[in-house]
Amino acid sequence: MRRGTTRTKIARFAAGDFTYREDQVAGEEPLEIRVGGKQLSVTMRTPGHDVELVHGFLHAEGVIGGREDILVARYCDGVDDQGRNTYNVIDIALAAGLADPVPDRSRAVVTSSACGVCGSASIDSIAQRSRYSPGGPARLTPDVIMALPEALRVHQKTFARTGGIHAAALATQAGSLSLIREDVGRHNAVDKVIGAALLSDQLPLSEHALVVSSRASFELVQKAVLAGIGTLIAVSAPSSLAVELATETEMTLIGFTRQTGFNVYTGHHRVVGAEA
Repeated sequence: MRRGTTRTKIARFAAGDFTYREDQVAGEEPLEIRVGGKQLSVTMRTPGHDVELVHGFLHAEGVIGGREDILVARYCDGVDDQGRNTYNVIDIALAAGLADPVPDRSRAVVTSSACGVCGSASIDSIAQRSRYSPGGPARLTPDVIMALPEALRVHQKTFARTGGIHAAALATQAGSLSLIREDVGRHNAVDKVIGAALLSDQLPLSEHALVVSSRASFELVQKAVLAGIGTLIAVSAPSSLAVELATETEMTLIGFTRQTGFNVYTGHHRVVGAEA
């Protein structure tokens, strides 16, 4: 497995002059996901926690509902010019009785690390597919919410070295974090978190909020809803479709979260003092 970071030589301009040194950048490589030997999708990700990523991805796609639905997840094919496995291809064997997903031609090409499954499903179909009612901690206090981004930042080891990677984590009502994962793709970081929870039989995640270091996009709300999460807390802004989906699914959506404040876009009833 390649590392989550690589080193590269840079020319740094500061204080009117150039200096030359090595710097670390976040790793980004393609991961091809196959089901029964057939390509389903290729996504750009940071190597590491790939099996969790695949489980989270297939759960969000409605292919699996629990870890028992996948019999085997193994690296295959994919060698470099020296004959070494690149660990960039994973083949999944589904449990008996589960139909192999039909590859979507629009997904057969490499998707960027910035966008996962944008526009892959309508809001109505997502609501119909969700196995769980909206959950999330009963109520979060403003103090807990404002402290979460900094608590997440403390655990972002790769971000500290590169400055170019997203993170996601689960948070309790008291503000403690678990299953912290990083990736160049914000949707991949969330897939890794949900995949890890699925592998440890924690779904639905009705007692947790999802905290992300990025903006709140449609696909992040989608993945949270399908995992039974009722509260999504983002450091940056939500998109209009994220707000619409959160409204339709009764999710609490919070954005622009800082140590000094935050915006509650939907689901005010889960934030203490915001009901009015």
